[in-house]
Amino acid sequence: MIAPALLTRTPAVHAADQLSNALKQHGIFANVHDGYGVALVSVWFDPLVWTDGFVYRWWTGQISGRTGRRLYTVYNVENPITVARCVARRYVELHQSRSLSEPVHGGAS
Repeated sequence: MIAPALLTRTPAVHAADQLSNALKQHGIFANVHDGYGVALVSVWFDPLVWTDGFVYRWWTGQISGRTGRRLYTVYNVENPITVARCVARRYVELHQSRSLSEPVHGGAS
């Protein structure tokens, strides 16, 4: 028998939950938010991954030189373990760049 709560979950929420669970294997904990047919997987300060239940996408951190628009990574929801590995790599990249850009506070004045 299928639990009634599972029947109300959208494909987007299901895909977001799968990614969130796969990210835990990398020591990354995320929140899932849903609405308007999409679900968001929020990982600390970045990246923000969203899904419509068919694909995952997130900003690469790059801007197209040709169009001036943000470039996104897009993966099919069929393999959340691979996607989690890619999101974890982006998370580490962002965390390291943020740590390097934060001011260093001296001890004694």
